Amino acid sequence: MKTNLKQKLLNKTALTMSGIALLYLVLCLMVYSGMASRQLLLVILPISCHIVLAVSLNLVVGFLGELSLGHAGFMSVGLFTGCLVSIATVDVLPMAVRIPLSMIIGGVAAAAVGLVVGLPALRLKGDYLAIVTLGCGEIIKNVINNLHIKKGPLAGVLDGALGLNTKTIYSNIKQLLPFLIVLVLLVVWVVLNIQKSRHGRAIMAIRDNRIAAEATGINVTYYKLMVFILAAFFAGMAGVLYGHGFSIIKSAEFGYNFSIELLIIVVFGGMGKVHGSVIAAILLYTLPEIVLREFSDYRMLAYSIVLIVIMLLSENRRFKEWKDSVSLKKLFKKMFKSKTAVAVTETDAKEGGADES
Repeated sequence: MKTNLKQKLLNKTALTMSGIALLYLVLCLMVYSGMASRQLLLVILPISCHIVLAVSLNLVVGFLGELSLGHAGFMSVGLFTGCLVSIATVDVLPMAVRIPLSMIIGGVAAAAVGLVVGLPALRLKGDYLAIVTLGCGEIIKNVINNLHIKKGPLAGVLDGALGLNTKTIYSNIKQLLPFLIVLVLLVVWVVLNIQKSRHGRAIMAIRDNRIAAEATGINVTYYKLMVFILAAFFAGMAGVLYGHGFSIIKSAEFGYNFSIELLIIVVFGGMGKVHGSVIAAILLYTLPEIVLREFSDYRMLAYSIVLIVIMLLSENRRFKEWKDSVSLKKLFKKMFKSKTAVAVTETDAKEGGADES
C-alpha cells in the first residue's frame, strides 16, 4: 500500500501538475489579495501563453523530432480569429461563455491552417521542413497584415498594419487568470498523457527511426498530422487569451523571431521534457523582463548563443550524464529513502530498548 502511494507521489505527471497548480495557487493569492506588484501582473499572461506554446511545440520538436518554425503563425491565426468572434459577441454573451467559445473557435481555425500546412509540409523532414514552416509562418503574418474589414459590424476593427483593435474585449489579469490556469493545466495534462499512451509511443518510434516505425505498421503520416494539428490547436487557444490582454494586436509581433524564441525555450528546457518547457518558459521570459531589461536589445543575440551552447553540450557525454542525474523525481526518491531510513532506525531503537527492559 505504501509502495503504491509512493509511486503515485513520484509519478512525473503528478509532480508536474501539482507543481504548476501550486505555482498558480500562490499567484492567485497574490493577485486577488492585492499583494502582486504591477510588474508581476504584467508578466503573468505572456508567461502562461509561452508555457502553452512551448509545451505544444515540444510535441512537434521533442516528441515527433521534426523542426517547426511556424508556431507563431498558428498562434496568430487563432488570436485574430478568436478575438474577432469575441468582439462580435461581446454584447451578447457573458465573459464566462464568450472567452471559452472564442478559444475553441480560434483553436479550430489554427488547427485547420495546421492541417493545410501539414499535408504537404510533413512529407519533408529536417531542414527542409523547417524552411517550409518558416515560410508558411511568414505568409500567415503578411496575409493578416494586409487584411482590412471595411463593412459589417466589425468594420474598422481589423485594419491591416494598424492591427486588431481589441479595446472592447480587453480584460485585466484578474479576469483572465482562471482561464489561463485551466488552459495551462489542460495542455500539460494532455501532452503528458499522450507521452504515456500508445499514440505517444508511436510518435516517439517515428522520431527514433521512421523506417523501422513504418515496418512495424505505424501510419507515419497520420501521427505526424495528428501532432501538427494538436500543437496548432493549443497555440491558437493561447493566442486568443493573449489577444484579450492587450488593446491593440499587430501581426508583426508573431514573426520569425517569436518562433525562434519558442524553439529556444523548448531546446533549453529539454526536447521531450514537458516540465523542462514549463521551467524554461518562465526563466527565459522573466530574466529579460526583470533582470536584463537594460540589455533587451541584445536578447535575440543572447538566445542564439544559448541555443548554440546547448546544442554543443547536448552532444557531450558527461553533460548528458549530469543532466540525467538532475531530476525532481530522483530528488523526491532520495527524500523518501532518507525518511524511510530514519523511520527504520527509530523502530529498531525502540525494539532494542524494549528487549533490554
